[in-house]
Amino acid sequence: MNSSAHQQPADPEVGVYECEVKLKFRIIEEKGVMQNREQLLELLVDAVAYGEDDFVESLQSEVSLQEISEVEASPEMRRQLIRLRNANWR
Repeated sequence: MNSSAHQQPADPEVGVYECEVKLKFRIIEEKGVMQNREQLLELLVDAVAYGEDDFVESLQSEVSLQEISEVEASPEMRRQLIRLRNANWR
């Protein structure tokens, strides 16, 4: 019997990434909504996710992604990274 048939697939590697997203668009919305930062962020993410319509006009979008060293991550993120790696070994 071929021993490679019993090999488990490799666990996916995980890393720490620094992501930057810059979006610029125009939106028609109630003025009161634009003053509540939490509600505004949720509204803007939804608007971008659903795409352009009569109320949203995209002007510019930029995304950058860079893998960073684990030591640059916060202690909380490093602990989570260790948990993920330990869970993959089971």
